[in-house]
Amino acid sequence: MTDMASQIQKPREPLSIGRGITWLRKNLFSSWFNTALTLLSLYVIWLVVPPLIDFAIIDAVWTGASREACLGPDAGACWPFVWANIDQFLYGRYPSSEVWRVYVVFALGAIGLVPALIPAAPAKRFNLIFLLVAYPVIAVTLLAGGRPGLPAVDTSYWGGLLVTLVVAVTGIVISLPLGIVLALGRRSSMPAIRLVSIVFIEFWRGVPLVTVLFMASVMLPLFLPEGVSLDNLLRCLVGVALFASAYMAEVVRGGLQAIPRGQYEAARAGGLSYWQAMGLVVLPQALRHVIPGIVNTFIGLFKDTTLVLIVGIFDLLGQVRSQLSDPNWSVPQGAITGYLFAALVFWVFCFGMARYSAYMERRLNAGSRR
Repeated sequence: MTDMASQIQKPREPLSIGRGITWLRKNLFSSWFNTALTLLSLYVIWLVVPPLIDFAIIDAVWTGASREACLGPDAGACWPFVWANIDQFLYGRYPSSEVWRVYVVFALGAIGLVPALIPAAPAKRFNLIFLLVAYPVIAVTLLAGGRPGLPAVDTSYWGGLLVTLVVAVTGIVISLPLGIVLALGRRSSMPAIRLVSIVFIEFWRGVPLVTVLFMASVMLPLFLPEGVSLDNLLRCLVGVALFASAYMAEVVRGGLQAIPRGQYEAARAGGLSYWQAMGLVVLPQALRHVIPGIVNTFIGLFKDTTLVLIVGIFDLLGQVRSQLSDPNWSVPQGAITGYLFAALVFWVFCFGMARYSAYMERRLNAGSRR
């Protein structure tokens, strides 16, 4: 029996190699154009990837207490520059004596977010209530302070990854429900609601985010009553959320148009109200269809947080640029190292959102596969 089993399993290796060759021929070398494109891509990878690995890893300087450690003739990335400024990259000029509040906010966010992302995790309702209601209050109270035992910290001292996450998370959390309302309003049978939704969406989609941030930071205070002042970061948060909600509304509207009218009519015939039909029947199907578009909007919003630098708010990328002016770490490769670190952080967050989106697509579409 053992000899028979070994004889049966012998052909498996050639079959796997044959399948690999078949896959390569079908996907990479199926025509002269695909063959040329494949060879060109391999050539570009050969030109870019090995030098990047040499600079970032092999020839990189990993330890050192000053800029002299990175001044060698063949020195690569100056990672001691990142280690020396990692505090500024994480939370900017936040007072060092109060930085524990930033870490508590990060930890509470992770504790609340991880169970929310696990479909099988229990107590989903309480977890969402914590994330959407309790956590924002706790985060604002801790970060801003102004309470007994918590000295006030002005938002002008916030920076780095802290600001990036604050702007991105606020925009994501507000833009999705507001975008759903706008998408429903644009499809409403009531002319006034439809007109207001269309004007709102087209206005915010017709101006660049840079203009929105500039208007919110510079022009808006000119229209406020004398003595009334709004925090600069708060103004930017409102502008980013409204801007993202307009794009989110069009994504959701595309999903709503993909649902047959009969779904809504069947729900209404079953005795459901308009909002029940939308919330229980139509919207779940529509949002499932546009998961890639929703996550793509989230990723774009996360990367667009770097634009807040133009109004004097130092996010992660802005903080990296600010630290490049430090004479103690003025080295030729300092800028490339700092931007490489910022790119890696952004890639980790964006790639994580993309992979979770793909996971949710597979999970939600499992029941519709044949």
